[in-house]
Amino acid sequence: MKILVFGASGAIGQEITAELLRRGHSVVGVTRTAAPVEGLDVQFVQGDAADAASVAVLAQGVDAVVSAVGPRRGSENDEESLVGAARGLVEGLRLAGTRRLIVVGGAGSLEVAPGQRLVDTPDFHPAWKPAALAHARALDEIYRAADDLDWTYVSPAAVIEPGERTGSYRTGGDQLLTDEAGDSRISIPDYAIAIADLLDSGGAVRRRITVAH
Repeated sequence: MKILVFGASGAIGQEITAELLRRGHSVVGVTRTAAPVEGLDVQFVQGDAADAASVAVLAQGVDAVVSAVGPRRGSENDEESLVGAARGLVEGLRLAGTRRLIVVGGAGSLEVAPGQRLVDTPDFHPAWKPAALAHARALDEIYRAADDLDWTYVSPAAVIEPGERTGSYRTGGDQLLTDEAGDSRISIPDYAIAIADLLDSGGAVRRRITVAH
């Protein structure tokens, strides 16, 4: 498949790009500067996920788009950057006629109990809250309303960090996944494997899933 990866220079975007390359896919990375990334032998192009016209041009003729877009560095408005990117991607893919979209989402909107989100728990880190709420708004208001696209929103575990590439992970729905000790973690390489598996299988269309060890 030919796959367009927005945010390909970030930690998660780089790992997703590398995993897709291992599987023989053709990948184009989209970043704000188009600067090459050491170790990734792909074409990088300049683009902005929040700009629907830019997305439409870049997504012409591709089989799928992955958004690994996070809050802009130096931006104090996570809602504007993340919700704006969601809106631009959805509108741009409609213009391009490209249906498949995989979104690197947030964990904050996952439920820890019926009706209680992780982001609303007392111990949720205050510094993470603006981005978590912006991710939640993008999912609820934009992606879930896009019933003409084959989107999948992939929430990581509560903690996603560099680590071992084991190839092992569990998937769930809208509830936070924890292990026997009550921890919720996933390594970035295993999260990237889950993203690539979704692209290969075409599964989980128009719904949110979560991935954890």
